[in-house]
Amino acid sequence: MALRWYSIVIDSRDPAALARWWGETLSWPLVYESEDGDEAVIAPPFADELAGTVPREQQPQGLVFVPVPEAKTVKNRLHIDLAPAPDESLQDAVDALVARGAARADVGQQDVPWVVLTDPEGNEFCVLTPRE
Repeated sequence: MALRWYSIVIDSRDPAALARWWGETLSWPLVYESEDGDEAVIAPPFADELAGTVPREQQPQGLVFVPVPEAKTVKNRLHIDLAPAPDESLQDAVDALVARGAARADVGQQDVPWVVLTDPEGNEFCVLTPRE
């Protein structure tokens, strides 16, 4: 049996707002939002184009945002790494994210080339040095 990695689910207080924040961050569209606000999904813009044209194992993953009643209280055990393009600046990327609601975070990193931030609900993620 071959399983396919389908999505990452992110608990959130406001799934629609956090999905939109991540959608803007990644330039991914909102592809689903439930009427009751209990789920919002973003996916790469090319996901629909690939459906049915590539093996299921090569189809891109999405991010699913679901509600939880409590605020985040401990460090994530899993996080997302983002990287600017080779011709873009790490500092410019970090500054743009902070201007949109991200915050710098200290998770114990020392003398590392990446920057740890949190999204508007406190989920940690890293911004790496520029790369392909």
